[in-house]
Amino acid sequence: MTTTPTTASAYQQLRGHLTELKLADAAEALPGILDQAQAEDWTLTGALERLLAIEVSATEKRRLAGRFRFANLPNGATLENFDHDAASGIDPSLLTELGTCRFLENATNVLLIGPPGVGKTHIATGLGHAAVNAGYRVYFTSAADLAARCHRAAIEGKWSTMMRFFAGPTLLIIDELGYLPLPAEAASALFQVINQRYLKTSIVITTNRPVGAWGEILGDTTVAAAMLDRLLHRSVVVTLDGASYRLRNHHAAAEEIRRATTGTNLG
Repeated sequence: MTTTPTTASAYQQLRGHLTELKLADAAEALPGILDQAQAEDWTLTGALERLLAIEVSATEKRRLAGRFRFANLPNGATLENFDHDAASGIDPSLLTELGTCRFLENATNVLLIGPPGVGKTHIATGLGHAAVNAGYRVYFTSAADLAARCHRAAIEGKWSTMMRFFAGPTLLIIDELGYLPLPAEAASALFQVINQRYLKTSIVITTNRPVGAWGEILGDTTVAAAMLDRLLHRSVVVTLDGASYRLRNHHAAAEEIRRATTGTNLG
C-alpha cells in the first residue's frame, strides 16, 4: 500500500481507532482492504462494509467457538451422520424437524428412550450441535454428573448458584438417566432442575427405561410422577429399538478376523 505522509497519518489513526475499539480482525485486514478498494475503485461505503464484514465474521466465529466450549458436548456426532438404517423407531422426517431447533421456541422437551447402543446419545448430541450452530446456549451432562454436582453444591452452600447454572441454557441435555439408580437427594435435585425449566426452556433426556419405570429409577413414585408431568406436558417422545451399534461393530470385527484367520490357514 503506497501512502503519502498525510494519508499515512490518516491510515495510522484509522488503524489505531480499530485497535482501540478492539476490532482486531478489521485492523489486521485494513491494509489489504485499502489496496483492494483502490485497485477496484470501491466506494467508501463498499470498503467500509467489507472491512466491518470481516470483523463481524470473526466475532461470530469466536462466539460459536465459545458456545461449543460451554456446551460440553461429548463428541462430534451430528444429525447428518446418524445411521437411520441401524435404528428403528425414529422417523427421519421427525429428526429433520427437530434439527431445525423450532422445538426450542416453545420450550418443548425431547425424550429419547431405548436400549443401549441404538443412537440415543448420538441424536441428543446432534441436537446439541444443531442448537449451538443456530445461536442457542446448550449444556450437556449425564444424569449422574448432574446429581453429583448438585449434591456437592448443597454441601458447599452453593445450591442456588448451581440451580441458576442449570436453568441458564436454552437447551439442557441430560444423558443416561436410568443406567444407575439415583439416591433420594439426587432425584430431588433432578426434579428441581426440571421444575425450574418447566415451560421456559427445553430439556433433552436419554434413558434406557420406559417412563413407567421411572419410579424405580428415582426411588420415589411421587417424584417420578411430578417430574414426568412437567416433562411430558409439552414434549416429543421417541422410542428407539434395534441392535447395539457397539455389538454390531464387535461382530463385524470378529467376522473379519475369522475370515482373515481362515484364509491364512487355507494358505
